[in-house]
Amino acid sequence: MKVQRTSLNGVLMITPNIFTDYRGAYVETYNKHEYQLRMPPVDFVQDDISVSRYGTLRGIHGDDRTWKLVTCLWGEFYLVVVNYDKSSPQYKQWTAFTLSHRDDYRQVLIPPKFGNAHLVLTQWAIFHYKQSTYYEGPENQFTLKWNDSELDIYWPMKPTILSQRDS
Repeated sequence: MKVQRTSLNGVLMITPNIFTDYRGAYVETYNKHEYQLRMPPVDFVQDDISVSRYGTLRGIHGDDRTWKLVTCLWGEFYLVVVNYDKSSPQYKQWTAFTLSHRDDYRQVLIPPKFGNAHLVLTQWAIFHYKQSTYYEGPENQFTLKWNDSELDIYWPMKPTILSQRDS
């Protein structure tokens, strides 16, 4: 596996080990020993998947204690990560990645105090993430507006499907 730093301190891009042959590919999406040798020691306790259709935007959500390891299992989405740590010199700065099952199943490690959102760019996409805490509902998270003019986030297209919370 390969680990790279990104423009936001603490956010890492990970390319997992992929084994290919005439049958297709085998992807090791997580190996606790390997990941803890190369990343901060995070104890993941919950895995989640969201399946969304083209034009769906989910987020920007986060909290002050959860690490997330995000992977695109199928399709393609545009992932935005926003630093929402008020004590950080990078407060309200953001970065973005296009994640796809066709692009080495790259992953993004998102620290606590960072929000994330994803916008689906293909007919369907499967968003997978490991979390270091158990989900306790939206009342325990912060939500940032996807189109907040102060953040001035670039989106490759205007979302067509949003939840009430994300509107």
